[in-house]
Amino acid sequence: MATTSYVPLLTNHFGQFNQTKAADMYPDTDFGSLNVFERLWVSWYVWIGNPVIATGLMSFLMHELVYFGRCIPWMMIDKMPYFRKWKLQPGKVPTNAQMWKCTKAVLFSHFTIELPQIWGFHPLAEYFGLATHSVPFPSWKLMAVQIALFFVFEDMFHYFAHRALHYGPLYKHIHKMHHEYAAPFGLAAEYAHPLEVLILGTGTIGGPLLYCLFRPDLHIFCVYVWVTLRLFQAIDAHSGYDFPWSLNRLIPFWSGADHHDFHHMAFTNNYSTSFRWWDHLLGTDNKYRAYKARVASARPEERAALEKQELEMVEKEGVKAERIAELGG
Repeated sequence: MATTSYVPLLTNHFGQFNQTKAADMYPDTDFGSLNVFERLWVSWYVWIGNPVIATGLMSFLMHELVYFGRCIPWMMIDKMPYFRKWKLQPGKVPTNAQMWKCTKAVLFSHFTIELPQIWGFHPLAEYFGLATHSVPFPSWKLMAVQIALFFVFEDMFHYFAHRALHYGPLYKHIHKMHHEYAAPFGLAAEYAHPLEVLILGTGTIGGPLLYCLFRPDLHIFCVYVWVTLRLFQAIDAHSGYDFPWSLNRLIPFWSGADHHDFHHMAFTNNYSTSFRWWDHLLGTDNKYRAYKARVASARPEERAALEKQELEMVEKEGVKAERIAELGG
């Protein structure tokens, strides 16, 4: 077993490397053949010493660091007047009090839903055949295909679950919290009732677990990459900004902030997360497309005023639609 080139890296990052423990957890593993990410991966599991705790703790910390780390740039942008020209609802910039309220609610949701799963996630992953502490990782080509499948599955799951959450009691007692802000912002991506986090989160983790029923080649490292991209998508969709370089400008069927911002105003349109096709196929983007067409057909000098007028009308209709939904309509 080659360990010479491996030990210094582990020592620098996690203290003295326990070679005996490593040999027990990773028998017949050539540590010298691993890349830097795989080496750090092994060092984490050896340092913790218990795969159950190591997997659960890493999953929780990864989510917290990625979520709040991605929100910080949007919080900074909200404080810079320069970026107002790309704000979808320029008159509705989040206040410090709103940001703090969202932060507290998100932390409460994460600690009540995710933290208790530290002890259960590793056994669940192993039960479904999801590789956890093992190395090496699968190829990037394979992981790219897997992540693409997860995006498609999650988008489908989210669309139908999200539409269900807009009905009567489900909306009034669960989803209404997320619709507190007609002009969403990054931190509000997971500002939701803990039950909503659990329901919609099923689409995120359900895809990988379902994949494991058909193929035995999924690694939890790939799932972490997928969850990171999904968090970036959700936060960016709630950012309230539509830049010339936003992804929906490059990929026509990508939803983006422009698509989801309209949902928070109109209430009955644009239920999807990543892609636009379910809304288009089932006609739940009719108001959005009509609004876009009217604004596009206006003369350039009249476009800004017309867009403001249109958005005000959409928001008023959205308030009425919300009241109807609470009554079960």
